[in-house]
Amino acid sequence: MYETRPDAADLQTLKQRIVDSGVLGRSPVYVKLLDYLLSCAEEGRQPKEFEIAVDVLDRDSSFDVTRDSVVRVYIHQLRKRLEKYYARIEPDADYRIVIPKGQYIITLEAKRQDTPPATPEDSTRRTPRRYVLPLTALVLLLLIGNVWQWWHAARPAALDQISETLTHPMWQQLVDDELPILLVMGDYYIFGELDEDGRVNRMVRDFFINSSEDLSSLFMQDSTLQDYFRDLDMSYMPEGSADAMLQIAPILRASGKRVRVTMMSRLKTSDLRDNHIVYIGYISALDKLNNLYFQTSGLLPGRTFDELYVKQSQQLFTSTAGLPQQGQPFRDLALLATWPGANQNQFVLITGTRDAGLMHAAHVAASLDQLQTLDNADTVNPVTSAISHEALFEVYGIDRMNFEANLLYHQPLDPALIWASSQ
Repeated sequence: MYETRPDAADLQTLKQRIVDSGVLGRSPVYVKLLDYLLSCAEEGRQPKEFEIAVDVLDRDSSFDVTRDSVVRVYIHQLRKRLEKYYARIEPDADYRIVIPKGQYIITLEAKRQDTPPATPEDSTRRTPRRYVLPLTALVLLLLIGNVWQWWHAARPAALDQISETLTHPMWQQLVDDELPILLVMGDYYIFGELDEDGRVNRMVRDFFINSSEDLSSLFMQDSTLQDYFRDLDMSYMPEGSADAMLQIAPILRASGKRVRVTMMSRLKTSDLRDNHIVYIGYISALDKLNNLYFQTSGLLPGRTFDELYVKQSQQLFTSTAGLPQQGQPFRDLALLATWPGANQNQFVLITGTRDAGLMHAAHVAASLDQLQTLDNADTVNPVTSAISHEALFEVYGIDRMNFEANLLYHQPLDPALIWASSQ
């Protein structure tokens, strides 16, 4: 045991070593949170979840701890980063700054000393009978406490899973700075075709017209087309987009970052520079992301958006999800890709050729185990691959539902190739 413990000045020194190591990431929130918890520890108090939300995360008085998990997520992330620091950078530290699980306090943990081996005399000693009853009661009390803690912890199990997923490098690239996150939903822009009386006769979907701006450009090229078509300011999304969004939205919300949602038909080019971009939708609805992604990808669409082929090997993969009748099995394609942008932002594509593929891509993106499996598939540099790669899956399904999948193709991405052609 150590006879002395670090004083306040020493604690600040320990904290500064952690900050200087860079393990807390680029976001100032974690440094602010660590400072706040250290101040509370020096005052001998444990802050409440609401206090942390208001004092550290700049939430207002309407913050509801029962509905918003952002404080728990940030505490979980800070705990993991502290553990990472002592595991990788200072494993032999005399004292460690620790956040106990389930608590919002900072404790100081001394370096453990080796326990001397037990002697034969120790092993033959018996507990006096007068201690048996109190010890039994203590054991029962601890058992009851553990059962209660297990029951209490089982409720936020989903939150723990989300927090774990956020520790993956792909998601960390979106969390460790002050850039906002823009969730882009791949919608299909539709416009109206007019009859002879000028009324909308039917609605039209054209893959070359993906927004009101595209339709306006078409009218500028040929003004007579305004007599045949009309902008209805309407779009639609596939059913699989809703399921995929349900899987991804909790992760984005738990990040604590400002998240905005927009449709692909309303996406501005400047948005691609000023935000982290998370895309959810069909490959056929990539629109403004289409050239940006396929310029660096090892894949290309085939004759239709139900086909993808590998540039190098010319191997063709085809989705049959649009052909089978109800109850008939089919094969679909799921695509997950991520790469860093030119403005320190990150792109994440969660997409597929049809619903089953899209839903499977979301399942992989929302699962830490699935993401780590992809990391392990790259034996050269799994860390780099985690933040710049593409993975194509073959998905087996029935009636738009995905049941099983296997990895077809997995390669790192080189973002520099996006600008290579222009240079």
